[in-house]
Parts: sequence; C-alpha cells; structure tokens
Amino acid sequence: QVQLVESGGGLVQAGGSLRLSCAASGRTFSSYAMGWFRQAPGKAREFVSAIDWSGGRVSYADSVKGRFTISRDNAKNTVYLQMNSLKAEDTAVYYCAASPRGSGVVTVPGRYDYWGQGTQVTVSS
Repeated sequence: QVQLVESGGGLVQAGGSLRLSCAASGRTFSSYAMGWFRQAPGKAREFVSAIDWSGGRVSYADSVKGRFTISRDNAKNTVYLQMNSLKAEDTAVYYCAASPRGSGVVTVPGRYDYWGQGTQVTVSS
C-alpha cells in the first residue's frame, strides 16, 4: 500500500513557476514508477509526466515539454514536478500516481495503482 500526498500548488501569474511535490509513504517507493497527471474542469484527466524507479527515464506530454521537469528523490520518498513558464492552459488539479511497474515509464492512467488527492494549480493570464 502506498499513500501519496501532493503539495506546492497555488495561484501564479502566467510566465511564473511552481514546484509540486508528492510525498509517498511505504518502504517500497523506490520500486515504483511515478507520474503526474492533471484534470481541468470539464476535461478528462491527462498525462503530464512520468519517471521510472531510478529517475533515469522520463517522459513528458508535448504540451509541457521544455517547460516542466520531473525528478525524484528515493531517499526522501518524494517525486517533484518543476513547472516553469506557466500558461493559463496549465490550470488544473494536478495528481501524482504510483505504479508498481517501476522499470518503465508509465503514461496511461489505468496502469497506476495509487493516486494522491490532488493539488490545485491556477495560472492567471
């Protein structure tokens, strides 16, 4: 069982930055692949970024590539999402998720077993 708690969301002006954190419980965090997803009002949940267990492999949605950076610190059981050059269209609730398929980069929501409660990111234009 893995419990995930996101933090770091908030209100920021367009062009600004935020850093999201996702703290995980459990001793097996380092074996999990991790991902970030987001959901805007009236829209489906969409993939943002993912990282394998080691941090050596990452993936990004085209919409955030070059602006967002995912990373993890297995010693702290935490995964991060650094978001730069934020745009109004980045406004959403951001969720982190954990998948036991740790050796891969998981981009499909259905392959994640555990989800956090989400943190709101609002970008004003």
